Amino acid sequence: MKKILPITLAFVLSICLLAGCAAKNKTLVVGASVTPHAEILAVAKEILAEKGITLDIKEFNDYIQPNLNVESGDLDANYFQHKPYMDGFNVENKTHLVAIANVHYEPFGIYAGKTASFDELADGATITVPNDGTNEARALMLLEAQGLITLKEDAGFSATILDIEDNPKNLEIVELEAAQLTLSLQDVDMAVINGNFAIQAGLNALKDALATEDKDSDAAQTYANIICVKEGNEKNAAVLELIEALKSDKVKAFIEEKYEGAVVPLF
Repeated sequence: MKKILPITLAFVLSICLLAGCAAKNKTLVVGASVTPHAEILAVAKEILAEKGITLDIKEFNDYIQPNLNVESGDLDANYFQHKPYMDGFNVENKTHLVAIANVHYEPFGIYAGKTASFDELADGATITVPNDGTNEARALMLLEAQGLITLKEDAGFSATILDIEDNPKNLEIVELEAAQLTLSLQDVDMAVINGNFAIQAGLNALKDALATEDKDSDAAQTYANIICVKEGNEKNAAVLELIEALKSDKVKAFIEEKYEGAVVPLF
């Protein structure tokens, strides 16, 4: 009995040590938009390295492949989207993605193209908006907040251009892929641009936009950028370490200094 007890204790201790080190000596593969997500992850990468975790950041320029790659298992997680978009993606693509942490918020902005101000906006002017699900609704809600259009009362976060009830200036609202909004800005009167693509093009919502979402608006409260994993992987030890790193003082200081209000940490 005396011999068995030390062996049993040694076994239990070894199991505990293995569990505590489950996240260590692991490579974590995470997909992200180039800006600001990959840049923020680069700071978290330094923190994870101190814990024995290698963070492999895969950059994407679209909103489709990062989710498909999480679903297939090619990515452990992604960081580029908000939950309403992810929920819509699940419905449309029969994927099994879940949000496990809110990290930051990026205010949408209306940016000047050929027309410099709302006062100069002519009848029939062209305004581009993102064409993907909830982001289009978000853009239309921002236009409505400026009095440029009125949406149907029950349109909500699923609004499209078909839900525009009143358009006093006969504005031509054109849907474009989000990545194309900044590239075509000089060819249109104005554009409502997603935060990450605006930043990537050198635009700051608080400094350069004609109007931005109010920080207390429904949109601001709803569209937090998330860490997303495939259902069943919510307890992945390395991903949980990533979340802890992303919510660190070091990352918060980086976000506030780097983006000057164009990215708002939610921790």
